Amino acid sequence: MTDVAKKCQYFQVQDYKDSLKQKAEHLIIKGFPEKIVKLNELLETPNFQNRAFADVHQDLNIPVPPPVGAAAEPNSKRARVDSDLSPVSVDGTKVYALPNGSVPCNKPLSDLIHLVKPHIRELVEDSNLLKMWISFMIPKIEDGNNFGVSIQEDTLAEIQSVESEAAAFFDQISRYFISRAKIVSKVAKYPHIDDYRRAVRELDEKEYLSLWLVMCEIRNRYCSLHDIVIKNLEKIKKPRSSNAESLY
Repeated sequence: MTDVAKKCQYFQVQDYKDSLKQKAEHLIIKGFPEKIVKLNELLETPNFQNRAFADVHQDLNIPVPPPVGAAAEPNSKRARVDSDLSPVSVDGTKVYALPNGSVPCNKPLSDLIHLVKPHIRELVEDSNLLKMWISFMIPKIEDGNNFGVSIQEDTLAEIQSVESEAAAFFDQISRYFISRAKIVSKVAKYPHIDDYRRAVRELDEKEYLSLWLVMCEIRNRYCSLHDIVIKNLEKIKKPRSSNAESLY
């Protein structure tokens, strides 16, 4: 690689760093307050405020079939097991037939998840941007005058924690659908057992509460990140004083 190509790459990387720093500072000073206000307004909408648990209940579209033997002739003999335990053929209920078609996802919760997921993604992306911003401003390792550097490292650790927590919200949503599918399959297999049907309703209520909590946590994380960065902005941008820098 020629010297010209190396210099070109250096300037491209430097332009990327400068652009990232500008985006991060704009995000902290202007973007975060706007997001906090927007999330507060969203949490006051009917989607999250004053909504009863019954509003997120949905019929499973799995009818309760007639019990085994209900359609049998009155004078028909009951099947019994012989003393030698020979197999006996007994007509039973088809449990996976689903005569009314497929079992849909819970529409109120699906709509709510569709609303929440973009905010989770934004928090992950914004946290990643701040993480790189602070990483670029950490000075080279030197002896002494590292108080500002320790502030940078503590702030960076907090941002990384928020990023990991936000990414875990996606896993929480996917686990809800997996859990619901397992319980619905139990309803299809044992349609006469009301406890399985009740378990689906309880799971839906739990997910609704979890989605509300996720939105509150996203709002709270934006508030905490904005607070910690603004309070320490001077030390984050200039971790070492100019007097100390002149000594090296």
